[in-house]
Amino acid sequence: MMKNSKSSLRFVWTVLLLLATFAPVSAQQSAKRTIVRAGKLLDVKSGKVQTNQVVVIEGDKIVSVGPASEIKPSPNDTLIDLSNATVLPGLIDAHTHLTFNPQFGYDTLAISVPREALIGAHNARLTLEAGFTTVRNVGASGYSDVALRDAINAGDVPGPRMLVSGPALSITGGHCDNDLLPYEYHATSDGAADGIEQVQHKTREIIKYGADLIKVCATGGVLSKGDDPNASQYTFEEMKAIVADAHRLGRKVAAHAHGAQGVSWASEAGVDSVEHGHLMNDAAIAMLKKNGTYLVPTLYLMDWQREHAAQANLPEHAKRKMEMVSAVGKQNGKKAFEAGVKIGLGTDAAVYPHGLNAHELAVYVSLGMSPLQAIQSATINDADLLGWSDKIGTLEAGKWADLIAIDGDPLQDVTILEHVKFVMKGGDVVKNEYAK
Repeated sequence: MMKNSKSSLRFVWTVLLLLATFAPVSAQQSAKRTIVRAGKLLDVKSGKVQTNQVVVIEGDKIVSVGPASEIKPSPNDTLIDLSNATVLPGLIDAHTHLTFNPQFGYDTLAISVPREALIGAHNARLTLEAGFTTVRNVGASGYSDVALRDAINAGDVPGPRMLVSGPALSITGGHCDNDLLPYEYHATSDGAADGIEQVQHKTREIIKYGADLIKVCATGGVLSKGDDPNASQYTFEEMKAIVADAHRLGRKVAAHAHGAQGVSWASEAGVDSVEHGHLMNDAAIAMLKKNGTYLVPTLYLMDWQREHAAQANLPEHAKRKMEMVSAVGKQNGKKAFEAGVKIGLGTDAAVYPHGLNAHELAVYVSLGMSPLQAIQSATINDADLLGWSDKIGTLEAGKWADLIAIDGDPLQDVTILEHVKFVMKGGDVVKNEYAK
């Protein structure tokens, strides 16, 4: 018995010695660095453009950012030469629908949830290659966005980092319900719920099945049939119940709202962001400002729908409502900018083709933002809205190595960001036209 014990002890010590012998090799491998040489680097906080900088990356994180003269590359480092480019953080879109395409009305009934997930895989790649390394997906059928997020995180498909809402909460017959089929089909959306008890249950159920945040449809919408974008849908008490449960369970809330009352109620109920706000009035804007509620204005979609009316193929009911919100949407967005409401960039991509997300920036500039303010809406502001300021939004030590590169100076011409030439996500190069 004693002999066997001694043999076992010798075996354990042998294993430990072997592990100790190989430990330095593993440590050396994990310390392998990527060094990105940036001819110009934009500090999105200050607006300063620094020259001849390097971003040092280990694994998926940035370990340092500073002058090239202070870093001595080793033979084992991977060098990426962006010395003729301007480098800045990966962009963020706080309002996408990656699992949807620009298909409207009855055409949408022919698309299954598995098909939506595969559509999402295609659109995720387009969005990432456009320079958007993080998105917030606010509304999808059958938890297809949860599946897409998990597939991206597992490395199965390329795409941006995703925070997802799963199905949007809607009153029966509301903007985010299924209103296209007659009574005998009894069709409802995954997120339909009425009354305080039901919305609490639905909020908890959506979180149970993997949502990172809650999306609630507070007013009617543009693309839905039979409702009015000006009309409030959920009551103030229902929205308070949704927000209370979501926040207690560690989830933020995004509220689709066009009309003034819906915007005001959503803000007062404590939502983290109001999406669209196209028909709000001065009192609703003041409410957003008072409560520190983010506005995600989604304005480029109006231009795209006007310029591509034939291609858009909107149903008649949606055309009329699109004209209504387009008549005043930009004006109200401009008022919100001037009032100092917090603005996060969001596009509603899927109302127009994915990959055009950066066109939203030029609309903000046309309404009075400086190019830097517009860029900040898609970086530090959106990072704050998503609750990820410690992870994304700037190029700083400890944050994920998500960065993009472009030709020229985006502080002089923000439309340059519509033509991103280099994309890195988590230290992995996704796109590099400079290497050609």
